[in-house]
Parts: sequence; structure tokens; C-alpha cells
Amino acid sequence: MVLSSLPSLETPSPAHICPFDQACSYLEAAAKELHLSQGIIEILSHPRKAITVSIPVKLDNGEIQVLVGHRVQHSDILGPYKGGTRYHPSVTLREVSALAMLMTWKCALLGIPYGGGKGGIAIDPTRYSVGELERITRRYTSELIKDIGPEVDIPAPDVGTSAREMAWMMDTYSMNVGHAVPGVVTGKPLSIGGSRGREMATGRGVMIIVREALATQGKSVKGAQIVIQGFGNVGGAAALLLQEAGAKILAVSDGRGGIFSPTGLDIPALKAYYAQNRRSLAGFPGSLPVTNAQLLALPCDVLIPAALENQITDENCDRVQAEMVVEAANGPVTLAADLSLEARGVTLLPDILANAGGVVVSYLEWVQGLSYLFWDEERVNREMEQLMVNAYQKVVQQSKQRQISLRLAAYTIGVGRVAQALTDRGLYP
Repeated sequence: MVLSSLPSLETPSPAHICPFDQACSYLEAAAKELHLSQGIIEILSHPRKAITVSIPVKLDNGEIQVLVGHRVQHSDILGPYKGGTRYHPSVTLREVSALAMLMTWKCALLGIPYGGGKGGIAIDPTRYSVGELERITRRYTSELIKDIGPEVDIPAPDVGTSAREMAWMMDTYSMNVGHAVPGVVTGKPLSIGGSRGREMATGRGVMIIVREALATQGKSVKGAQIVIQGFGNVGGAAALLLQEAGAKILAVSDGRGGIFSPTGLDIPALKAYYAQNRRSLAGFPGSLPVTNAQLLALPCDVLIPAALENQITDENCDRVQAEMVVEAANGPVTLAADLSLEARGVTLLPDILANAGGVVVSYLEWVQGLSYLFWDEERVNREMEQLMVNAYQKVVQQSKQRQISLRLAAYTIGVGRVAQALTDRGLYP
């Protein structure tokens, strides 16, 4: 394979693609398949609560900056709100609203007693010191103190945040209520009630779905050629676990670009290089540089977009040569691109199934925190795998029974469970 022979792709411009409108389109498609009433659709298409807060912070140089943070709580019909907190310049209220809605369907699909929530601050965290990030996180948590809690809304890490931010959130909440509350967030350090297996959970879930999907097609993950866009917590973990399962990782990338090797990359060596090379993939021995646009066009068995949303659009989907696309990121394939890929016979595993490993282990962490009884990593991984495999099998079964795509099948299960619970609970008052 010669990179210079690949078609030149333009980087997709997501500005014209509204994630909330796209999320509503998936809801409407599932509702039509399920013959839901218009009233149910109206309720499910609106978040129950959208919170916007000002976050004044004193910078290290003494200046005061006022940031804007959001937390959207879409549905608590099945249980407390659950969802990540992201620090990224692209964060908007509509984006967070879309992700909260998707989290509702994801939790319902996996059979987890949660509703969907999501939060974020529109900042580039790399431009702030550790002290500034701590002050930002603590003030953001304080502003949300009446709207979060282990039985109300449980934040977790997302793009731009990690166990460190969750520790600050947990401590801030605990100091305000007067006692330690480990269940207020998930994705915490082990020392304060985190769960073993959480760091690799989303990537492990991706690996499980890839393995199961290939097996459904009579193929094995061993020897499968895989391309991954993203080398963070999700993409990096998926790359490592898939290689351990016998797959060949042809290419990976981060926000600055990627690398490619026709014989496969040594992922453990690459992870060490990445950490030592200021989190840059460039120059890894035995690899060739590749842009993120070129990476999406590489011939492979499985393409895993594990970065941000709207990466495969109607402008570049015709260049995708993968036989299977597995959405490890939230919404990396637009609705138009999804339809085009489906028409070409590309197998597409939707995000609400493929990247659900993180929320599954978050749920297991929450259960452990409430019971103050903590499990070893083997049990955590076993419990997570069972939930992921069961959900995958139900999606495949639904797809065959209804003769619909895997994405629509996943949404009919998730939306259907929430709609049934709403019907059973009734409307208050």
C-alpha cells in the first residue's frame, strides 16, 4: 500500500452538522419503527433540564476569566442521570444536549438503570495550568452542587478530563455535604473509590464488539487489519487490546496526524514512545506519516473512529474503504454518511453500542461505591463483557427480525425501553 496513491481527502467540516438535530433524527427513525405516539416523541426529544453556569476563575497571573459551563439532564425515567464531563473548545449547549440524549439510549440499550446526562466547559485544557484546571473544576462542581449526586446525576470523565478531574469533583461535592460521597462521580482514582478496569473500559468494550461482529461474519479478530482514528484513552486502549487479541493495527492518529505501517504497528512500543515524545506520534520508528483524512481512506477490515464527532460525512464517506466501521467516538459518522455506507454494504456498529464499555464500568463502579464493596479487575471485566455481548446479540437479533440496520436496531431497543418505562410510569401530574 502506497500512501501517495491514496485520494486526497478534505478534513470534514462539521460546522453545518448539528449534533442535536442528528440525535433527534435517530430518535424519530426509531419512533417510526416502533409506532410511538407523537406525545411520547415530544417528551423524549426534549431534555428535562439544561443548566448553564458562569465559572469565574483566577488565573495564575492574577487575571480573572469567566468561563461558561453546561450540564444537560435528558431523562431520568430509568434512573439517575449519567454522563461525562468534557473540556473542549467545541463544547456547546446543543452538543451537550445531543450527547445527553444519546447517553439515555445507550444506558437503556445496555440494560443499565440510568438516564442520560452530559456536561462540559468550552475550553482547551492544554492552555491551563494544573492549578487553574483544579479551580475551574471545583467552581464548576460548586455551581452544580444542587443538581448532581449519587442518586441524582453522576458525572464521569470525557474528552479533556480524567480521573484527576473526577477526584476534584468528588472532593468538592463531599466537602459541601460534610462527608465523603464516592458515588457522586465515576472514573475516580482507585484510592478514593474508583473501580479497577475503568481506565481501559471503553477500549475493551470496543474490542469486544469488534470481536463479536467479526465472528458474526465468520471471521476472526486474529489477523484482522484495523485502522484507528484517535490514540487517547479509547483509541489507545482499543489498539492495545485488539493487538493482544491478534489483530494487526495498520494506523493510528491523534489531533495532529497519524502514522501508518503496512506490516502493523507495535502498540506497546508506540504507547511508550507517545508518552516520552510529548504525546506525539510523529517519527515513530518503522512508520510513515499519514493525515487524519488519509487515515479514514486506508483499505482495512475495520475502521474505528475514536476521536470526535462528524469525522465521516457525506463529503468523504465515498472514500472509506473499510469493510466495517465501529464508532468508538460519539457520533463520528453523520446521518447522510451512515446511509451511504449502509447502501454500499459496509457494516456499521453504532456508538451507543460500540463505546458503551465506559458507562458499563461506570455503573459497576457506582454499584461498588454504594455498597462499599470493591471487586477485582477480573470480575469487573467479566461483568462488563457479559453486558456488552448480551447487548450486541440483542441488536443483531432485532436487526434480523425487523430487517433494519444495526444502528436502527440499537435505537429501537434503547428508545423502546425508555418509551415503555415512560408509559408504565405515566405523566405527572
